[in-house]
Amino acid sequence: MPLVHGGAELEQTARGVRPHRLPAWVRDRFPDPQLLAAESRPAGVRLTMTTGARELVLALHATRMGYRGAHRPRGAVDLVLDGELVASAELDGGDLIELDPVAGATEFHPAATRSVTFADLPGGLKRVELWLPHNESVELVELRTDEPVEPTGPRGRRWVHHGSSISQGSNASSPARTWAAIAARRGGVELHNLGFGGSAMVDPFVARVIRDAPADLISLKFGINVVNLDAMRLRTFVPAVHGFLDTIRDGHPDTPILLLSPIFCAIHEDTPGPGAIDTDAIAAGEVRFTATGDPGDTRLGRLTLRVVREALESVAANRADDENLRYLSGIELYGEADHALPDGLHPDTEAHRLIGERFARHVFGL
Repeated sequence: MPLVHGGAELEQTARGVRPHRLPAWVRDRFPDPQLLAAESRPAGVRLTMTTGARELVLALHATRMGYRGAHRPRGAVDLVLDGELVASAELDGGDLIELDPVAGATEFHPAATRSVTFADLPGGLKRVELWLPHNESVELVELRTDEPVEPTGPRGRRWVHHGSSISQGSNASSPARTWAAIAARRGGVELHNLGFGGSAMVDPFVARVIRDAPADLISLKFGINVVNLDAMRLRTFVPAVHGFLDTIRDGHPDTPILLLSPIFCAIHEDTPGPGAIDTDAIAAGEVRFTATGDPGDTRLGRLTLRVVREALESVAANRADDENLRYLSGIELYGEADHALPDGLHPDTEAHRLIGERFARHVFGL
């Protein structure tokens, strides 16, 4: 489907097509539920066209996950005209997979397919982008317009970014307000977002996907997930990052690579994982996260965010022969002096704006 930008492939379903951000061979080889849920949420995926249409109607069927007893905002479709965000339409309907974080049970609540409408668009030919929700999986059912549409190519250089749920967009209010989308618009680049909630685990298959993807710039943001899943020790983390970079270099020997460390996150700065959902906050109707490790326990190579930043800086220093590899501390994008992360882990919309603008300034020179 030539209108779809920023994804890996489209899966045919009974209703229409579902965008995926990872190819089928990855999903088949490693069908991890967390990864599959994250990659099917089309962060950074958009329908891009040139048209004189004054009205656009997109029918889509959403599937979202929520926590019992706690409200989470719905996803949205954003309208971007000639590079400017002009409107946002919140999703309605679709299926809900409700999780009980205390009992560990799930319940499925089906609902109908719905449409979002953007009317009273300015006349004349324009570049139209419909950014799909970053936090809900969707099946695209139908696109209706009052004028013909034509596919259009990339708006600039191709930027491939890999990271965690923060890179995917949690908890931005809409898909074009995530930090990566903001940075892409500011830099005039074409975003391919490989941010996967809970799944930035230095996975070799993701390195292979990036190796084979067209890219003029690659950025990699590691740290928060390997800490809050308590997934690695320092001895395994550092070689894994080197191997990830080696794989990418097999396909992109000269492409600029930016190695990013985590933004400031108070709960994990000096406390290892595992991370957990705060059940007291859930009981109060809120979603908050906490760290369950022992503060200061970095014995035997246990990871905290401070340890990860030092490790990633050393990785870049030990690859000094790679003239196109650069390191940037996440503290430069969001630090202790900025306001606290509302749920303890994820930036809100204002924080995403700051991160996106700062990234654009550091990387694209804006």
